[in-house]
Order: sequence, then structure tokens, then C-alpha cells
Amino acid sequence: MTATVLQSTVELGGLSFDPLVLSEPLMWLVLAAFIGSSVLAYSNETWARRVAVAGWGLFALFWLVLIPHFVFTQKSLVEGLGSVAAVPLSAYTAYLLWNGRDSLFVLTRAVGLMGIIYVPAVTVDPIRQWLVELVTDQTAFLLGLVGVDPLVVDGLTHDGIRIATKKYPYESTFWFEHEEGPITYNILLACTGLGSIAIFAGGILAVKAPWGRKLKALVVTSAVIYVLNLVRNVFIAVSFGLQQMQWFVDPMMTLFGLTDPRMVSYYIADRILAQVGSVVVLVGITWLLVRELPEITVLVEDLLFLVTGTEYDLAGAFDRAGDAGEQAAAASDD
Repeated sequence: MTATVLQSTVELGGLSFDPLVLSEPLMWLVLAAFIGSSVLAYSNETWARRVAVAGWGLFALFWLVLIPHFVFTQKSLVEGLGSVAAVPLSAYTAYLLWNGRDSLFVLTRAVGLMGIIYVPAVTVDPIRQWLVELVTDQTAFLLGLVGVDPLVVDGLTHDGIRIATKKYPYESTFWFEHEEGPITYNILLACTGLGSIAIFAGGILAVKAPWGRKLKALVVTSAVIYVLNLVRNVFIAVSFGLQQMQWFVDPMMTLFGLTDPRMVSYYIADRILAQVGSVVVLVGITWLLVRELPEITVLVEDLLFLVTGTEYDLAGAFDRAGDAGEQAAAASDD
């Protein structure tokens, strides 16, 4: 592996630490617990429950460690709120599972499968580099189609200038010339869409359903997410590189603690519009997925219960909606 050049060090209460470094061993422990629980479920449910509960407890700690990274380093409202919410939700999942909510074994298996898909890209440098550079090339191609042609560079410097926030010397940086100095937009692993793909893939593979329908759902959702993610990259690159969203500059600099006013376009395009838009898109994909793969409602219902404390019968609701549609179609034929 290539050592990280820039760390995400934060300082809290006089303590200086890197949340990403602390979270990595926790990530491996969580993955081992969730996969181990899924294997044990076939032979010893008691131990499967114990291991799963321990895994969810560690998952709560994992998100707790990452809160400073998303809040202070990334300055991301969506990711920050998500990591804060994930701590009590993970702990609550452990509590419910310990007290007999067995449907959460499916969610445990789903998160474990998500980790199997995502973790290698996080920890194995050749996989990460291949994926990042592939997405960079495809984003560059799409930028050319809309008439934008920035220089794509590798390394940690270019023309003797340090590329801001870049951690790995991949060919993954879009270099925009600007009168006040170059503007650089780096494609990271988070820009590949793999995280969202892993979430849906884990859920699809975890539920019990015919493999034909599961594979169809997996291919369609992965393709949609991947393509929309490329569109997202192009949107951010154009908005930031060409400084098209210099709106409310002073308030935005104060809100995000920025020192370079040119970063306002990036934070509006990415941290606000793209991230909120991604949440809306993922909710829409989930709704379509439930219609095509109803077995996945067991996961959605559990997630809704964790958030709201209310039981939902989504499968029954979709069945009733389907029956109503069929009756309406039959009536119109008559």
C-alpha cells in the first residue's frame, strides 16, 4: 500500500488524532463480526446473535470516531449528520437484536456484504488506483463532450505547485488555469460511486430471493448509480473549475470556515447540491428497487423502524397498490 501523504488530523480538547487511522482497525473488526455472525447463523444462532451484537456495538464506535472527520475535515452537512445519527442507530440495532428482533440478522448480513465489496478498494492500493483512474478518464471524456477540457495530471505536485488535499499520486486531478492560481479538483474513491453501489449490492445479495431477479436488480441499480455518479463528477468539475457558483461568498465562507473564496463554488456544488441530490436519488432508487425486488422490504422496514420506532408493512402496501392497479386496468378494459 502507498502511505497516505496527507492525514485528516483533527484537534479536540488539546488532543490531536487522525479519525481515519483510528477507524481502520475498527472497520476490520466490524467486518469480521458481521461476516462471522452470518456464518454462525447457519449452525449456532445464540453465538451468531452475540457476535452480531458485538459487531453493532463496534459499528457505533466506528461512526463515533469518524464524526470529527466528516464534520471538521470534510465540512459535510449530509455526511456529518449521517455519522452522528449512525452512532445511536447502531447501538439501538445491537439492543434490538439482543432482545430478539431476528430480522436484523438480514441487515447484519447486508452490512457485512457491503464491507466485502467496499473495504478492498479502501485498503488495497492497486484496486483503489485502478478504480479512481478509470472514473477520472470517464469523467474527462464527459467533460470534453460539454466543451470543458482541463488538464488531467498525476503526482502530488504540478509545475512545482502542491496539489491541495491530494493523498495519492494517481492520475486523478483536473487542473483548471485561473487568474489567481490553478484550481484543482481531485477524483477520490468517494467520487467513484462504489460506496453507494456497495450499499445496494449488500442489501440485494443479503435477502432471500431468486438469483435471477437479484442479479437483474444488482446490475440495474449499479449501472444507474455509476452513470449518475459520473454526471455528478462532471457537474462539480464544471461548477468548481469554472467558478460558476460564487453565490453568497461571504456567508458561505463563514459557514464552512473557508479561507479561499474560490472554494465557495466547490462547497455549494458538492457539499450542498450534489450531496443532497444524491440522497434524493438513492431514496428514489430504493423505491424502485422495492417494487422490483419486494424481498428487500425486510431491510427497508427495519431501517424505518430504527429511525421512527414505528412498524411498517411495505410489502403489504405494495401488494395492495398492485392489486388496485390491476383492478383499475381490468375495469378500464371492461
